[in-house]
Amino acid sequence: MNLRLTCLFLITAISGLVSCKNNDNVFPQKNPDATFKIINASPNTINYYLNGTRLNNGTSLSTGVATPYIATTAGQQNFGFKLNGSADVLFNWPEKMIDSVNYSLYITGNTADKAFRTRDTLIVDSGFVSVGFVNAAPNAGALDVSIGDTLRFKAAGFKSQAKYTAVANGDREIKVYKAGTTTLLKDTVCTMNQNSIYTIYTYGTPGATGSSQFGVGITRNL
Repeated sequence: MNLRLTCLFLITAISGLVSCKNNDNVFPQKNPDATFKIINASPNTINYYLNGTRLNNGTSLSTGVATPYIATTAGQQNFGFKLNGSADVLFNWPEKMIDSVNYSLYITGNTADKAFRTRDTLIVDSGFVSVGFVNAAPNAGALDVSIGDTLRFKAAGFKSQAKYTAVANGDREIKVYKAGTTTLLKDTVCTMNQNSIYTIYTYGTPGATGSSQFGVGITRNL
């Protein structure tokens, strides 16, 4: 009888040790991350929120300006946007974000149908610059874009994201035309660093003035 009790105690003690050993190997699960940036292609200065919390506490986002990438938890998120100085939400934007994916959310007006998002590619050939293009100008129609003397993006419609292309680094002249024409809408020069990734984007309305005027922005992704 004593021998049976002794064996039982030994088995119980060993089971307890195994259980403790297994518990030692159970770590809290890390929530995966995604990143996003906001591009204000609207004629208004805006504030932006994530799940009800304002993110740009220090300053508001002006027309034509993009934020850097901001890290957040992957999964279902809800973005909200307000005009600067207003407590009223313009619209909400729900987005299911995937781990390790980089998103850009373009705001071109005051309603959800004027917003869209892209998934950004962060790959660049060594020794070159990788450049993409997004047409975020709702009233500009399809656009052609040249970098230097080469037509790089052709007939890009509103809300479209053109594939990234490799170009040489340095000061690069960017020209935006109405698609299929020689009508020049914007001519600007941007400095592009080697082994970096950029997205060129348009905003505003050709021929307009003030905050609605047509413009070209560039944001560095990497």
